[in-house]
Amino acid sequence: MTTFHSPQLPLIDVQALRRGNAAERQAVAARLGRACETHGFFYITGHGIDPALVDAVFGASRAFFDLPEASKTALDKRHSPCNRGYEPLRAQTLEAGAPPDLKESFYIGAEVPADDPRVLAGRFNTGPNQWPAELPDFAPVAQAYYEAAYALGADLVRGMALSLRLPEDFFEAYLQDAAATLRLLHYPTQPAQPAPGEKGCGAHTDFGGLTLLLQDALGGLQVWDRQHQGWIDAPPVPGSFVVNIGDLFARWTNDRYVSTLHRVINRSGQRRYSVPFFFTGNPLHEVRCIPTCLAPGEAPRYPVTTVEEHQRACYRRTYVAAA
Repeated sequence: MTTFHSPQLPLIDVQALRRGNAAERQAVAARLGRACETHGFFYITGHGIDPALVDAVFGASRAFFDLPEASKTALDKRHSPCNRGYEPLRAQTLEAGAPPDLKESFYIGAEVPADDPRVLAGRFNTGPNQWPAELPDFAPVAQAYYEAAYALGADLVRGMALSLRLPEDFFEAYLQDAAATLRLLHYPTQPAQPAPGEKGCGAHTDFGGLTLLLQDALGGLQVWDRQHQGWIDAPPVPGSFVVNIGDLFARWTNDRYVSTLHRVINRSGQRRYSVPFFFTGNPLHEVRCIPTCLAPGEAPRYPVTTVEEHQRACYRRTYVAAA
């Protein structure tokens, strides 16, 4: 029987962002703002995503990673011009100076045909998915979950606008044709004698706007606590998502909202699964420091960029061939 521990990170019911009146939405947004300024990480409940869909996406993930190695490597994301498909163990190094990450993954995005103008224009991470032919239910489940997580991400972004005392529609252009990535992750058991510094996922910050994370019941996620200068566990909380701010929103707010280091160490003795959903935003949208996030006399810390330019730079840090 799994024992769940109380989290040290904020736990926020976000139902009012979907159903509440203006005052109720603002009250939730205020809690989001405090969490973004202090931890950059928080749990959400009241998100509206069907538990049956959550179970289904975990089932699809397990089924995929149980496929023979040849079936998985046939879908290697190296075959995809838009970074879709399978990524084998130790293909990514998120923590500089550490061994490659002990995880394998599968990348999914919006289904965009190869002849779409956005694909022909070379938009980053835009194009068709690769799907396992052996698993006919895999694509429908993944696409249904993608759509549900996408809608939740958009609700949270609008809540972020309110949290910054901005109009609720401040980020609407950023939300228009927003890019996002669904990633299925499998962590094998941590070796009894791992290489020095070897982890399931090395310490890193996320690249984009927001990350919505589903965890299984095993735990292993740790978040850097800036106040106490140490790692704290972010244990599974049934029915919740873990949400964190990515580098893009930190940059947009001049680091008023913090993008926080986190890592995964799978000490459970079992295979661990998680499902992060990376809400990235409109690739062509300009990211310029929000003036109201500046303290009196403070200058912007980052030059103006676009969502796509920011993503490309982040990918280059962890993938030799990404560009």
